[in-house]
Amino acid sequence: MGKRGPKPKYLVSTVWRFGLAYAVGLLASDGCLSCDGRHIDLTSIDIEQLENFNKALGLNFEIGFKDRNSKSNNTAYRVQISSVLFYEFLEGIGFTKKKSLTIKEINLPDKYFADFLRGLFDGDGCSYSYWDKRWRSSFMFYVGFCSGSTAFVSWLQEKIKKQVKVKGHITKSKRKNFYYQLKYSKYEAVKLVGFLYKNGNVIKLNRKYLKIMKTLGTMRKLGEI
Repeated sequence: MGKRGPKPKYLVSTVWRFGLAYAVGLLASDGCLSCDGRHIDLTSIDIEQLENFNKALGLNFEIGFKDRNSKSNNTAYRVQISSVLFYEFLEGIGFTKKKSLTIKEINLPDKYFADFLRGLFDGDGCSYSYWDKRWRSSFMFYVGFCSGSTAFVSWLQEKIKKQVKVKGHITKSKRKNFYYQLKYSKYEAVKLVGFLYKNGNVIKLNRKYLKIMKTLGTMRKLGEI
């Protein structure tokens, strides 16, 4: 019988907490699992997102540079984690290789869903507002989440419906490939962002948060909220 090697160490604690849920949300949007069963990669053009990732996990992974596209001047940043145990944890809660098309759902406690959803929003989420010229003084507001997996956006819609009591709707679009967008409009969007930021002292991507606060400020001036 050969000698047993040392047990792998827990580089990342997998005990559920608010920070872990937020980090998992970021990984569910902009992360990927390598094929070697060990490496986890999070790439973003926004360095604050990676700083938030480190903060959420209470660790200090090196943030490196990664060329995003040889035809573009944009430079992306990357955090890469080498941990078999964290990799296996992510697989155990629903992550898959090539997850953008194959992910179905993430198994996490309901208590931490708002933090997970905020991480997901800071990754692949968006908000936008505009004046609709079809109606006088009609100010529109939308919040949305994107994915290449119809199963994932359907699961997300049901989870949000259960916890936030808003329905939303799913649309299908195409750039290079088909992708799905879960959208919430006007007052549903207001209710959803209240859920995302119900505690003001949370980890968040500031540019997205400030954009939403500006929109809510406009709605308050109009007397709509």
